[in-house]
Amino acid sequence: MASDGCCLFLEIIIAILLPPLGVFLHYGCCSLEFCISVLLTILGYIPGMIYAIYAITVVSPERHRRDYYEPIVA
Repeated sequence: MASDGCCLFLEIIIAILLPPLGVFLHYGCCSLEFCISVLLTILGYIPGMIYAIYAITVVSPERHRRDYYEPIVA
């Protein structure tokens, strides 16, 4: 099995070549990050690439999952 660093490196290389694909591999199809990446790539390749690298390296998907899937304690 590949290490996390190797997977991150491959996701960044894919994000440079095809930005929405890199974000799709990291977050899935119907995520907000993927939709933003598709929109920015349609508007221009460079903004899509910059956002894809940002979304893969900086934005943590676990933080969003915790916010949405934690039960509300009454």
